[in-house]
Amino acid sequence: MISNRLQHTKPSATLAINAKAIEMKKRGIDVIKFGTGEPDFDTPDNIKAMVVKAVEEGFTKYTATDGISELKEAICNKLLRDNAIATKPENVIVSNGGKQALYNCFMALLNPGDEVILPSPYWVSYADMVELAEGVVKTVDTTGNRFKLTAEMVRNAIGPKTKALVLNSPGNPTGAVIDRKEIEAIAQLALKHDFFVVSDEVYECFNYTGEPSFSIASIPTMKDRVFTVNAVSKTYAMTGWRIGYLAGPADFVKGMATLQGHMTSNPCSIAQKAALEALNGPQDSVKAMATEYRKRRDFVFETMNRIPGFKLEMPEGVFYAFPDVSACYQGSILDSVSFSQFLLEKARVAVIPGIAFGQEGDRFIRLSYASSMKDLEEGLERIRKAVGE
Repeated sequence: MISNRLQHTKPSATLAINAKAIEMKKRGIDVIKFGTGEPDFDTPDNIKAMVVKAVEEGFTKYTATDGISELKEAICNKLLRDNAIATKPENVIVSNGGKQALYNCFMALLNPGDEVILPSPYWVSYADMVELAEGVVKTVDTTGNRFKLTAEMVRNAIGPKTKALVLNSPGNPTGAVIDRKEIEAIAQLALKHDFFVVSDEVYECFNYTGEPSFSIASIPTMKDRVFTVNAVSKTYAMTGWRIGYLAGPADFVKGMATLQGHMTSNPCSIAQKAALEALNGPQDSVKAMATEYRKRRDFVFETMNRIPGFKLEMPEGVFYAFPDVSACYQGSILDSVSFSQFLLEKARVAVIPGIAFGQEGDRFIRLSYASSMKDLEEGLERIRKAVGE
């Protein structure tokens, strides 16, 4: 019989919806996919050229389990340059994507029964990762504050078993950016109540507030309490290359390297070379993507709020829209799952049901606007017609 831990682990809803949409397209059905959070841009040419060079030079063997030294140095330089985080290579681990970095972190940090405060709606994998590590999820409902976590919300959630808090800003699925003053106040709570912070900053470059994303690990007193997680996946349109990284306390990072050594050995050698070029090379492509995403964000905001039953708060970052569609729930459509199924079957548009992001998300759906303007225009028009009939 399958283990208890896997019996309670749910498949990734985002990947499941994408798989169904792909299967429909193979059958010749014209489906527009707004499900997965994947940039529609290509990996920049300078990064691809580095991979060709690495292969030609025979860089195809095992590397150090926690990543090649040059990449770890580059990550340290990046964190100092962009995030004001001063760290050393022994505080850094390179993993097979940001997901593995996060899973390593929870496995190294949590003991059975430890509580993790999780602002909800949240990215689909956080809760399952915590539970696989035998931790307990304690959700905080942010829907009444435009999805913005506050220090007061955190204070009210702290209990005797609180071990960590997850921050994700700019946040998936909502696009919310947590105010700097709130992050600083949360840091004071972490110090006072002795808990760690797992800061997922994968979307840091897609922040449209006019202010740079603020890293909690840049607060000097938080140096030994924060695990900063990032990846090259979204920033450089490198989702399939599977390179993520984490910076945190050295003793924990050492434990994560031991775990990773037994799970996957090292990250892909040539993908590490690609990530090295991504971090050290020109950053023009990142700015170009952010500019285009902001343009699409504005279009989606204006267009979606004209669809009957849809209510969308202006996303401050990432490339997702998370509209409240509960006004569309009637008849056989009772929740976000049945509404998403309706859109797939009636409009031939794939979105993610909000329940995938926690119980608090069930009034919503997530739509990725990392798609062409042509697809966005056509897809939103299909949705408008479907709900208007």
